Amino acid sequence: MKSFFKLLFIGDIIGNPGRSAIGKILPELKDKYSLVIANGENLAGGLGITPETAMEVFSYGVDLITTGNHVWDKKEILDYIDTDPRILRPANYPEQTPGKGFITIVANGIPVSVLNLSGCVFMDCLDNPFHVAKKIVPLLQEQAKIIIVDVHAEATSEKIAIGRYLDGQVSAIIGTHTHVQTADETIFPEGTAYITDAGMTGPIDSIIGTKKEMVIQKFLTRMPVRFEVPKGDVMVSAVSIDIDPVSGKSISIERLQMKVT
Repeated sequence: MKSFFKLLFIGDIIGNPGRSAIGKILPELKDKYSLVIANGENLAGGLGITPETAMEVFSYGVDLITTGNHVWDKKEILDYIDTDPRILRPANYPEQTPGKGFITIVANGIPVSVLNLSGCVFMDCLDNPFHVAKKIVPLLQEQAKIIIVDVHAEATSEKIAIGRYLDGQVSAIIGTHTHVQTADETIFPEGTAYITDAGMTGPIDSIIGTKKEMVIQKFLTRMPVRFEVPKGDVMVSAVSIDIDPVSGKSISIERLQMKVT
């Protein structure tokens, strides 16, 4: 029986409730997977990431952290991100930006490359993610058969377009940012696993991880409010992907949702 490389990708982890939920469930799941990646741009209080919050989720079994447009919301990460290659920021930031947008590691004896991209539609104006991917993916193909891409983007069409553009060139493209898990997981014709958004790991009784009263108030008044992460039960949203380590093509992709009280 062929042995597949098993990837667990955890959707945007929101603040202390999300981190605590990962601490409860991941140690038991860890042995089932070759590699665990989590989007962690909201680890610290729901906006941003700090060295301490990153170390916490690493201690639970997360191997790599990808981020997005909130990566710089906590100033503590600015000097730290260059010291820890396990934390990625989008590769389409300018070259002088701290940190790295991709990495190749060895997981279960198999080289694996991970690329972090940010979308441009309704997002900060960074380098074109299509052009950036066209430049970086061939470099990663020289290092690994298995290539995982986190596309942190707002527009569904942009994420799908990147997925179609890279079909057959990478093993998996996983969307993040909207905090709502989509039901469109699929294997594209050339063997790339795809989902528009992995969802979030955060409080269920919330609006995409934020206290619902605050978000509703903002919509009612159009005035700025201070967003806070509520307490309560957490939904861990993730995807599980089986990849052929020889060809780098994905065999299956499955959405996961686990309630943690």
